[in-house]
Amino acid sequence: MSTSPEKRIVVTGMGTTSPLGGNVADTWDALLAGRSGARTLPYEWVAEYELPVTFGATLAVPSAQVLQKIELRRQDPCAQYALIASREAWADAGSPDVEPERLAVAVGSGIGGITTLVTAWETLRTKGPRRVFPLSVPMLLVNSPTGAVAIEFKAQAGGHTPVSACASGAEAISSAIHTLRDGRADVVIAGGTEAAIHPLPIGGFAAMQALSTRNDAPELASRPYDTGRDGFVIGEGAAILILETYEHAKARGATIYAELLSAGLSNDAFKAAAPEPEGIGAAAAMTAALRTGDIDPKRVVHLNAHATSTPVGDIAECKAIHAAFDDDIDHIAVSATKSMTGHLLGAAGALEAIFTIKAINERLAPAQINLVDRDPAIDLDIVAGEPRKLPDGDIVGLDNSFGFGGCNIALAFANVT
Repeated sequence: MSTSPEKRIVVTGMGTTSPLGGNVADTWDALLAGRSGARTLPYEWVAEYELPVTFGATLAVPSAQVLQKIELRRQDPCAQYALIASREAWADAGSPDVEPERLAVAVGSGIGGITTLVTAWETLRTKGPRRVFPLSVPMLLVNSPTGAVAIEFKAQAGGHTPVSACASGAEAISSAIHTLRDGRADVVIAGGTEAAIHPLPIGGFAAMQALSTRNDAPELASRPYDTGRDGFVIGEGAAILILETYEHAKARGATIYAELLSAGLSNDAFKAAAPEPEGIGAAAAMTAALRTGDIDPKRVVHLNAHATSTPVGDIAECKAIHAAFDDDIDHIAVSATKSMTGHLLGAAGALEAIFTIKAINERLAPAQINLVDRDPAIDLDIVAGEPRKLPDGDIVGLDNSFGFGGCNIALAFANVT
């Protein structure tokens, strides 16, 4: 339990649509089973643009199988995914009876409505301005998922959209802490969404040599900490948490999955698309999470690493974890779940927050896959092969998220007894 005199923040609902499943239960089961969500892309544009990378971690359940036609027509995929995940999370939380002016939304995205943007441009270029879809602008905005979720649940206490690359979803969750502790809302719908499996982002990431090129074996491509890692696997989806004050949750008899103790934020201020190699900024984020949450490092038994499967990034994060925990590192079980989900960019931190919550709630750390030849430079207690039982008692799990521009965020969750 947190010893902070500030308001306690708890998680009462979770929702997702991911490469592993169309909801939290299916996604978690697939994660524990070690299934990969990476697959060859079925789209004609892969050959049309001669993309050097022909696979990605696409949704296990396409939004067209879940949403109504009018929702598909009027929302960019990034907003569609956020709606699906939010509806599950809201129902999971028991559909809280909260006044609109006491309900807020924070949904982050790194790229936003790329499909709508490029489609509108093609329409303008080939057919002229009169044929551009009238809702193109509100659909392509990065805050369109926040707006869609706010409208869905009549949330009037605020609509926030952190845009911090691959840390966006985690930052949205961190912003909920301030919203709730400042007394601006009793409940916050928070998380991240991304729908960037599109020729432009894939072409751009490939040009940066950031993506794995294992086109012949997509399920083996995401391999954090392995000497054969050659880049990340692009993924898509959304993940949403329902966060509220402990008092509000208890008063309505809600199920509490975990306590969000704190968030640590920092910036590398180093390079636009590369981490600071010694992990100084990432370590500062983890240290800040421990400090602001008044967390004894000995309580931290699990860490869901950012671990994208890039040669440089994995080593920098390893150094950061050592710097943040020093002698307390030996009792921290490290999971690298992007080995299965791929990298959901702006939604990654939120999805991995769900994994962290599930891990400490069920006391079971997921095992990564594709770790065949471990990089000797990665000296962490990596969970591989089989999921690992976590200790009994009062435990804490950390969720690391880092993004282009040097953004670093660490979220700390505790079990609630």
